[in-house]
Amino acid sequence: MSRQQPSVCPHDCPSVCALDVEVLDDKTIGKVRGVKSHSYTEGVICAKVSRYAERIHHPERLLYPLKRVGAKGVGRAAFERIGWDEALDQIVERLKCIIEQTGSEAIWPFHYAGTMGLVQRDGLDRFRRALQTSRQHSTYCTSIADAGWLAGAGVKRGSDVRMLQHSELIVVWGGNPVSTQVNMMHHIAKARRHNKAKLVVIDPYRTITARQSDQHLMLRPGTDGALACAVMHILFAEGMADRDYLKQHTDVPDQLEAHLASRTPAWASAITGLTEEAIVRFAREYGRTKKTFLRLGYGFSRSRNGAVSMHAASCLPAITGAWTVKGGGALYGNGDIYALDRSLIHGNDIPSETRLFDQSRIGAVLCGDASDLQGGPAVEALFIQNTNPAVVAPDTRRVLRGLARGDLFTVVHEQFMTETAGYADLVLPATMFLEHDDLYTASGHTHLQVGAKVIDAPGECRSNHALLCELASRLQPVFPAFDHPAYAMCESELIEATLSASGLPNMQSIIDTGGLDCAPEFGTANFLDGFGTADKRFRFAPDWAALGPDSSGMPSLPDHWAVTDEVSAKYPLRLVAAPARQFLNTSFTETPGSRRMEKRPTVKMHPDDLVRFDLTDGALVTISNAQGEVSLWVSSFDGLQSGTIVVESVWPNADFPGGLGINTLISAEPGKPNGGAVFHDTAVRVSVAVNPD
Repeated sequence: MSRQQPSVCPHDCPSVCALDVEVLDDKTIGKVRGVKSHSYTEGVICAKVSRYAERIHHPERLLYPLKRVGAKGVGRAAFERIGWDEALDQIVERLKCIIEQTGSEAIWPFHYAGTMGLVQRDGLDRFRRALQTSRQHSTYCTSIADAGWLAGAGVKRGSDVRMLQHSELIVVWGGNPVSTQVNMMHHIAKARRHNKAKLVVIDPYRTITARQSDQHLMLRPGTDGALACAVMHILFAEGMADRDYLKQHTDVPDQLEAHLASRTPAWASAITGLTEEAIVRFAREYGRTKKTFLRLGYGFSRSRNGAVSMHAASCLPAITGAWTVKGGGALYGNGDIYALDRSLIHGNDIPSETRLFDQSRIGAVLCGDASDLQGGPAVEALFIQNTNPAVVAPDTRRVLRGLARGDLFTVVHEQFMTETAGYADLVLPATMFLEHDDLYTASGHTHLQVGAKVIDAPGECRSNHALLCELASRLQPVFPAFDHPAYAMCESELIEATLSASGLPNMQSIIDTGGLDCAPEFGTANFLDGFGTADKRFRFAPDWAALGPDSSGMPSLPDHWAVTDEVSAKYPLRLVAAPARQFLNTSFTETPGSRRMEKRPTVKMHPDDLVRFDLTDGALVTISNAQGEVSLWVSSFDGLQSGTIVVESVWPNADFPGGLGINTLISAEPGKPNGGAVFHDTAVRVSVAVNPD
């Protein structure tokens, strides 16, 4: 007889939805729904997670350890089944050999956010410390936008989304929540239905979210800072700035006002491609509506000037004093609200001063770039969990060249035979979230949640934590740091110990109450008792040097920072590589339902540009730049400015004619001030495809 059991979505999304899972038997699930009683999820989840049964019970799921016996990059046909003991012994023997001959920094444990569960995601940090391997600066997603938000607010938190019920104007800037955070749209719909709130969307193309807006500001990619400055110019010039709030809560309002005097709508129009009328209309709507909620998204994190643009946009509620009212303010993320002692999970008690690699530059690292190696040895071993760099990392050709090295020993712990796994020497089968225990924080809401094991794992799948414990037991006789209490605990024991050290309720209590709501009081969430800066004031004049090692050239006040990959006669188009609705990075690219709805890799292109470059709607085209070239199909789309093109999703490389995916075109140049991949910041040309392989 089936039963219902609570869980938590583990995927890389701000919503971290509370789930209600239909359990058919000890190994099988049925429907997955949202928990209606959860004050954020409210029963709403995305379609791809609602179909999770087709992913967790997928016939191509990895079930047993595999050893490569054929060529790298071939895939499943190049592997044969082996036992767990043989696989673990080979890993330990190889790691010991590398350490003896070259040193532990020649090993790079590599991971990211394939799961957002703290135990299964972050245990690799503890493993790095115990073995004294090279460490990782995680820069795929948030480092650029984080710096921009922290530059002003000083701490990563903001207004509670549940306050949208009081909002009269909602601005979604740099995000497409219909595709990437459906719960946000649920709360927006409630505000529009019950409070007649208006919705403004700021995005380079007409997304599904933008279609639902009252005003869509369809600006050129990377020009958000110019728009924000022009809006602030009008707020000051037309008497809509809250002078009392500015005096009490911000650092240099007079200096900012003088600086913005030349940042007129006409100035911004020339940069953004928006009309002056559209800019003025939005500015006046914003300035006249105190209860304005600004939802800032991760789109800011995809451009070289993203930190500066994020900072400029985040200044708006400080100009109008929107922070002072319920339904006003802004939210980027809530990562800093959780008073959680993560030291046991991360192994923070084990000192480590080894070199730090930028994960977005994995191609350069593996190919031996001298500046990336920092005077240390080449990487001789990769141990990968929770990510698929062969597809998701920038500079795909270089990444694949590095993964193909004959002298590189690679272990991949995975759920499917990804393209990264195809380059591994050993592939180990991993559990999915319903097959292990884990602990979850959120970015889009305020609940700490526990996802307990729901069903047994199929075949011989092992969790990330269980695998690290097995390796630790074999390595501990030689490396004493593996005699760490976390390795003697199962997942639930590690969660309980973490909660206890944090002074928080136990696992079952958190499960029974549907999550622990860690929301600050309104005055704290909206910074009425001070921002997270040293003087508790919002900073219009940021200290960029304090936010990262490379702040050279960054503007001292909000501005348009013209450092993006500009178009030229050779590369006349700007590419935005945006998320897809049915995929999440490369997760769900293997499920039939998601693939059927996404159809095939496609580039959206303005009809005028089709004529300009002599292209036909539906034709196979090639997008190229100095990084390489990618072939896919073109679709006529008038929901963007001429000169901008959009490719949604991270389709596997193999789905593109020619076998190279969209990140082939993306530079691995780090964004300032603290690194970060620039996935939406690429100049390209488009031409008719000529006999792609």
